[in-house]
Amino acid sequence: MQIGKVIRRYRKEKRMTQEEMASRLGVTASAVNKWENDNSYPDITLLAPIARLLGISLDRLLSFREE
Repeated sequence: MQIGKVIRRYRKEKRMTQEEMASRLGVTASAVNKWENDNSYPDITLLAPIARLLGISLDRLLSFREE
């Protein structure tokens, strides 16, 4: 699963709008929209805050699976 789909899935599970997520992360709603549509990726410095906000691990956010 791509990071945008993970962000969208867990954001919706938290019943959070793109605007709310953007406000909490200090980015624009347009940026969140671009992440979710795989038009761009979050800055690496935002990965941990995104995971915390969504209540998931970084491994889950990045769709890491140990083989």
